[in-house]
Amino acid sequence: MLEEVAVLAQNEAVEVDAGKLEDLYRQLGDSAAEDVVCRAMEELAIRLAHTEKLYRQHRREEMRKSARSIGAIAEQVGMQLLADVARDVIACLDHCDDIALAAVLARLVRIGERSLTEIWDLQDLSI
Repeated sequence: MLEEVAVLAQNEAVEVDAGKLEDLYRQLGDSAAEDVVCRAMEELAIRLAHTEKLYRQHRREEMRKSARSIGAIAEQVGMQLLADVARDVIACLDHCDDIALAAVLARLVRIGERSLTEIWDLQDLSI
C-alpha cells in the first residue's frame, strides 16, 4: 500500500521594523548606525550557524546562550519575529522538549535567513 506524503511549504513572511531602524539611524547618525546594523547582520549570521552546530553537538547550555544573544541582537535592529523565535528555542531547551526544539530551531534558521535578506534589502533602499 503506497501512501502519499504531503510536503508543507514553509513560507513565513518576515518583516523588519523600519521604525526601529530609523530610530537607530536618528540616534547614531548614518555612518554609526550603518556600522551597527552591518555588525549585527554579521553577528546574527555567525550565531545562527553556531547555534545549529551546538544543537548537533548536544551542547544545550551553550545553545541557550547563543539563542539568547540572537534574540537580543535581533531586537536591537528591528527583527522582532526572529527575537520571538529565539525565545521559543530557549523555551524548548528549558522544557527539554527535543522534538519541538528540532522544529523550532529549523524555524529560527529560516526566519533568520529571511530576516537578514529583508534588512539587507532595506539597507539597499537607504532607510
